[in-house]
Amino acid sequence: MQNFILNKYLVYQFLKSFFNVILIFIALGLIMNLFEEINFFRKFNVNISVPIALSFMVIPSMLVSILPFIIFLSSMLVFIKLKTNRDLISIKVLGYSNLKFLFIFASTAFVLGLFILGAINPLTSAIVKSYVDIKGKYDIYKNHLATITSNGIWIKEKIGSSTHVIQADGLKDNELINVSIYKFDENNILYERINAKTSDISSSKWISKNATRYEFGNKSNQESFETLLIDSNYDKEKLNSIYSNLDTISFYKLLSNTDELIKKGYNPSLLKEKKHFYLSLPFFLVLMVYLAGIFTLNDNERKQRTYYILLSIVACVLIFYLKNFSTALGTTERIPLTVSVWAPVIILSLFCSIGVLQINDK
Repeated sequence: MQNFILNKYLVYQFLKSFFNVILIFIALGLIMNLFEEINFFRKFNVNISVPIALSFMVIPSMLVSILPFIIFLSSMLVFIKLKTNRDLISIKVLGYSNLKFLFIFASTAFVLGLFILGAINPLTSAIVKSYVDIKGKYDIYKNHLATITSNGIWIKEKIGSSTHVIQADGLKDNELINVSIYKFDENNILYERINAKTSDISSSKWISKNATRYEFGNKSNQESFETLLIDSNYDKEKLNSIYSNLDTISFYKLLSNTDELIKKGYNPSLLKEKKHFYLSLPFFLVLMVYLAGIFTLNDNERKQRTYYILLSIVACVLIFYLKNFSTALGTTERIPLTVSVWAPVIILSLFCSIGVLQINDK
């Protein structure tokens, strides 16, 4: 019973520290994003509530991305608090070692990671998707829009005096699959439709194969072409930009709908990297707790504690640079993508295993 109460107290202190750090990052994120949103909407006649609302919509996804750093700071703060209040000494008298402290906090962080992946991440992905849709309505270049829906890829663009609405099942390599192009005149009257099996979009001069063109009006006409050139404002590079924000895809969708996402044109390597990022997240959180404990519990002197806090912050920054560098090597196929995501976790595990054994004797 005594252990249960003590464990409950430690978990409460950890969660309290975690939510305090979350609030700090929400405030910082709101301030930084608000300036960006106000700058974007300065040419639009909108109420200040729109930039504020959109700033709040960005923050949940941002928090998930920097969650390991948040856990690290939370752990460090709660360890320092316990040492400063002499609670750590009192708890050790009851038979708790440094390793047991770390295990309790690490287990809490692991459960937090699973909860965020299962319950919070689908909400943050939906919020980011809504953010993209809402902001897209105010795009200054709204005559040229591209989006991905459950029905495939949709493009709206202005070519001369006509408006083109393009629908395709997906993007494979350089080609759009099963393309339909609807052309409207200045009065929004449909005057032409083109259906093509594939369209090579390597450049803005699309090369459509097995195409059929239907002309409407006073003289309806139908023509078939083995190859048909179509002018567009989009090429593969521009179209790929709509696939770059994988925060709109939840962890659940990555696991269950990977094949469907690839058919729509998402890069398989980027999807794989994002999936393994999510899979490694709970383990990364555990290691960040251990890292905070290694730096904070290593010495009881105030001077040494300040030194280790500064050292730990520098180490944390280096870890994130290492993680990003490793991921970049994976996406450029210098090393296997799976290895690139898990390599920082493995390296950090080796470092923490040595450090934990040292502080357990303190």
